[in-house]
Amino acid sequence: MNMKRNQWLLMLAVAATLSGPAVAQAPAESTAPEGNSTTVHLIRLLVEQGVITDAQANALLQQARQEAQTASQRRPEPEMREGDVRVPYIPEVVRDEIREEVKQEVMAQAKAENWAAPNTFPDWVSRVKLFGDVRVRNESRFFSGDNIDQLVDGQKYNEDGPFETNLGPIASDFPPLMNTREDRTNLLRLRARFGLEADLGGNWSTGVRLATGSSNGPVSTTQTLGGGLSKKDIWLDQGWVKWAPGIWRFTAGRAENPFVSTDILFSGDLSFDGVSAGFKDLRVGDRVAMFGTIGAFPLEYSSDSWPSSSPDKSDSEDKWLFGAQVGANWVFNQEERLTAAIGYYHFDNIQGQRSSECELYSDPYQFCDTDWSRPTFMQKGNTLFWLRDIQPNPDADVTSMPQYLGLASEFQLFDLNLIWDTRVFSDYKLRLAGNIIYNDAYSEQAMWRNAAGMIVNNFDEDGEFESGRTAWMVHAAFGSSLKLDRRGDWLTFLGYKHIEPDALPDAYNDSSFHLGGTNAKGYYLGAAYALNERLYFQGRWMSSEEVYGPPLSIDILQLELNARF
Repeated sequence: MNMKRNQWLLMLAVAATLSGPAVAQAPAESTAPEGNSTTVHLIRLLVEQGVITDAQANALLQQARQEAQTASQRRPEPEMREGDVRVPYIPEVVRDEIREEVKQEVMAQAKAENWAAPNTFPDWVSRVKLFGDVRVRNESRFFSGDNIDQLVDGQKYNEDGPFETNLGPIASDFPPLMNTREDRTNLLRLRARFGLEADLGGNWSTGVRLATGSSNGPVSTTQTLGGGLSKKDIWLDQGWVKWAPGIWRFTAGRAENPFVSTDILFSGDLSFDGVSAGFKDLRVGDRVAMFGTIGAFPLEYSSDSWPSSSPDKSDSEDKWLFGAQVGANWVFNQEERLTAAIGYYHFDNIQGQRSSECELYSDPYQFCDTDWSRPTFMQKGNTLFWLRDIQPNPDADVTSMPQYLGLASEFQLFDLNLIWDTRVFSDYKLRLAGNIIYNDAYSEQAMWRNAAGMIVNNFDEDGEFESGRTAWMVHAAFGSSLKLDRRGDWLTFLGYKHIEPDALPDAYNDSSFHLGGTNAKGYYLGAAYALNERLYFQGRWMSSEEVYGPPLSIDILQLELNARF
């Protein structure tokens, strides 16, 4: 502080000396000055502080005398009246330097004493972004009275199984069955998600997101309220690390869906475990930008201890999803944009495997060698078969036949997505979108061979097997905005879906339409209105039925309030 103050005094003295008329005075140790000018006082103070020497002071005073004489020759000295104060002129450059010096010293003191904004919060606060959303939904489900009344719940069958299939002489209980005829109205449901994203520097970032959910199933983070007012579960929904140099993106962990897709293939709530790499905004001319993604995602690892009842453990039988996609964005003008993307998804080792001959009668705790191939999660629609080749007991009239269910088909999917955004009627937005999925690995003959003839579903009323390999949807949205990010924005939408039983795995798509899964077709429509930039209301109606097999008609009404921050 003393050094800077001395510098300021020196600058003021020089400025005063150079600024115009002054009365010549002797240095501090000489005879007392006859005048009382500001210049003399400043120079005396500099000598007392040891900033300048007597010789330097005399030089400054001599310069002041000379400039005063010159100035008096140019114009007469203004007459001083009683009460007047003479203020020396300070050049602009000197004033700027003084101002900057003061600013720097004040800010340094503010930071050190923590009484100014720049140091109020820790450094990490500026690098972390918090975000989240809350959705409160009222949902009603309406079932036709003509629906099939014995639809096996494959997920519960495998979770609680194996189930006895030799009904009558051994077991009289039915396997787990889905509700297909009794309406469920006014279910109050909640989805709450909270996350943070942190900038780590050097194009690195990381993020974590927590979410509600009735179970650890992959396709929904929505939880039905009630349960005696019990507290609700919170799950780790995402946790990832990303490196993004330039147009490239590399992500590892559990992250959002990296592909352009619709919810007939991947639910909007689905997060992906694994690693992905891609690029975006690769310019090809003035109007076209390319993008692409590849990824590897583990669906299930073999248990280290399987089979738990045997000292001989099985080989690794891991299940994976490998995906690749390439696409382009065409910008025709400010109002029109076309996005096209084609992808390929290989679901590796998820097809069920028929076991070798299995003599369960010799040991009630015995396993069969392909029990591992049953799916970890499924909804409904895919063709299923009994995995175990159980051998009859030669010493008994009746043999127990406890079974697991496996997927009959393989899945190697080609996926085409098209999205066209435009503006109509001046300020209104229109989006038209389409999606086609083709399972190249589908083969009825291969399915029957793999299942050894033990397929158990997707039969019509005459006992004929029916399935298919394609899925498609069309979607249209129209409104003042597609993002609903301003008060008063509104949006209407409608679409149609057609999903054949084995066009795709039924485990990962939207859990609302037809209550999830495949073997479904029907329409949906709805509207949304923004109450402000962070809050909007939406209503949606979905009506669906089966593509093949026994009747299964499901209508769903959803009314919801969405908040986001």
